[in-house]
Amino acid sequence: MERLVINGKRPLSGEIKIHGAKNAALPILCACILCDEKVILHNCPKLSDIDNTIEILRYLGCKVSRDEDTVEISNSDCLKDNIPRDLMNKMRSSIIFLGPLIAKLGKANLCLPGGCELGPRPIDIHLKSFEKLNIDVFEHRGSIDCKTDKIKGTSINLPFPSVGATENIMLATVLGNTKTLIHNAAREPEIIELQNFLNKCGADISGAGENCIIINAVKKLHGCEHSILPDRIEASTYMSFAAATGSSLTIKNICNEHIEPVVFAFREAGCDMNFKENELTICAPKRLKRIMHIKTLVYPGFPTDSGMPIIAMSCIAEGTTIFEETIFQNRYNATAELNKMGANIKIYDRIAVIEGVKSFYGADVEATDLRGGAALVCAGLAAQGTTNITQLQHIDRGYENIEHNLSLLGADIKREKN
Repeated sequence: MERLVINGKRPLSGEIKIHGAKNAALPILCACILCDEKVILHNCPKLSDIDNTIEILRYLGCKVSRDEDTVEISNSDCLKDNIPRDLMNKMRSSIIFLGPLIAKLGKANLCLPGGCELGPRPIDIHLKSFEKLNIDVFEHRGSIDCKTDKIKGTSINLPFPSVGATENIMLATVLGNTKTLIHNAAREPEIIELQNFLNKCGADISGAGENCIIINAVKKLHGCEHSILPDRIEASTYMSFAAATGSSLTIKNICNEHIEPVVFAFREAGCDMNFKENELTICAPKRLKRIMHIKTLVYPGFPTDSGMPIIAMSCIAEGTTIFEETIFQNRYNATAELNKMGANIKIYDRIAVIEGVKSFYGADVEATDLRGGAALVCAGLAAQGTTNITQLQHIDRGYENIEHNLSLLGADIKREKN
């Protein structure tokens, strides 16, 4: 077992380049099984979730090679229509393989996926949408079996703008000769990125980023060369690191528009931010001010994945911050670990009340999930003394070489084996 050892109270300085977005790369990798020619993806982050997706692609029959941040995928004429339980259990997003397998083979057999335990994330929206597309869905003892003779285009009204369901419907309906409309579609930048990638491969999709996405199915998709957009959640995490340590940091390779939903929180906390094209310099005060109220919402609202690191920085702000989580029931799993480090967080159902304290103190803590792990890193960087963080498999799902990047910025952090 490995652990991160952080000796805190070191200011950060310098520049950090943001990697490609995990939540954009994963559905695009899944989509590659729809392409009849080689796909070359640049700016693909080195993360365990990406590695697991590549492992699934290879199991299905694809040839995949990697050189640094470039991944090449060549499809197979003999794709398998199932994914073993041990591969599915490694991450929640593996459910996105359903759509492309159905589109390519007319059938798919998967078990329910794993991933962070953030509470119920039912896939019934996916499955009910499939049924409207003339896909027969059978659930039995934790497995899902889908079959269809022919996808039938229709108009689907999502009860909630689910990112995963929007992606699965797009991927299931992109091939053929039908027309499908997704109303109340997710509007996240990663949805636009998936549309852009598919259209580069010959698809006819429009409306991503708006309420209604229109998919005019095509006979086939060819390959393309594509660069993954920057990770807005990684960017906001490093903004939290700078804020918690009273530092000045330049964050490069960002999409300024995608960062906008979190900007108000940092400005309210007293941070000065200077935007240039594709970069941001954040300068934090010696002590942060409280953020009166943060409420997570679907895009373009405040992103739930940015929440826990911002909660961590708010723990050492002056005053009381109110945080309201509307997306995931168990988003606050890591708050008990933050309280071990001296934080004063009280949870009332979906509301977190954060009473600011003067400092964190080093402790032995466990990462409970991906963003909760990032929050513990944030606290460790700001803490007096030494913090030891275990269960690093969660952090490695979404942050590439986090200890190396932070060391370059002046942090005293290293990875050790217990």
